[in-house]
Amino acid sequence: MINNNDKVAIVFGVRNDSSIAFDIALKLHQSGCKVALSYVAENKEEVLFLMQQHGINSQFAAEVDVRDEAQLTGFVKAVYNGLGPVDYILHGVAFGNQQVMCYSTPGSNEPAPSYLNIPFDDLMDSFNISAYSLLRICRVAEPFLAKNASVLTLTYNASQRVFPGYAGMGINKAALENIVLYLASYFRDLGVRVNAISAGLVMTTSAGGINGVRKLRKLGKVTAPLGNIDAGDVGNTALYYFSDLSKKVTGNIHFVDGGFNIMGVAVDGE
Repeated sequence: MINNNDKVAIVFGVRNDSSIAFDIALKLHQSGCKVALSYVAENKEEVLFLMQQHGINSQFAAEVDVRDEAQLTGFVKAVYNGLGPVDYILHGVAFGNQQVMCYSTPGSNEPAPSYLNIPFDDLMDSFNISAYSLLRICRVAEPFLAKNASVLTLTYNASQRVFPGYAGMGINKAALENIVLYLASYFRDLGVRVNAISAGLVMTTSAGGINGVRKLRKLGKVTAPLGNIDAGDVGNTALYYFSDLSKKVTGNIHFVDGGFNIMGVAVDGE
């Protein structure tokens, strides 16, 4: 078992118990970490209930808009003052509305929005939350990081491949992965490592509202050499990055998708 006793972790992106970020937060807690979670107003009660249910101290949990540098600074500084230097940061935040992602909802007769018509302002807000926020978080956190700290984000293979119903979010994930590379280089003198997990499709609350997701899960089950994944598979890999086992690994895009990414064609399971 990885021993993270006395380590301090900040986790951004927990919405509910189906969130990948929550599985990672729980594994960090179970490994001995002192974990501080951020939340948004609409999920406050659910996040605080989950923390109570699983014995995670909610003293330093806070409502944070990752677009607001002042809020981020206040949150990270409060964690630093209360718990000590920050060893681990998970950036599990992403958002794109229906116009950005170009999906139709299950049961709807309305066609999916057109990729050519993605509204610029919507895309920029999505980029701000889903990609640029990693840069902003690292800028804010830099003075409060422990020696050899680890920063991890969550990406998706739509950064490199076409996935209908993800569209503009693919732009954000491509940008996010590039930000990971540059941050990994930037932090060389501090020994801080920055990596990303490219997770396979997990049936989170957000994914469940996209038309065609269940078909993609069915396809993944037979196409990926190891089949579909769940949030726990991502959490297990995250724990590697949130430990000394990965102390010389940085700038890595680590696929946890059952091998789906290596396949050139879909495998027909019928």
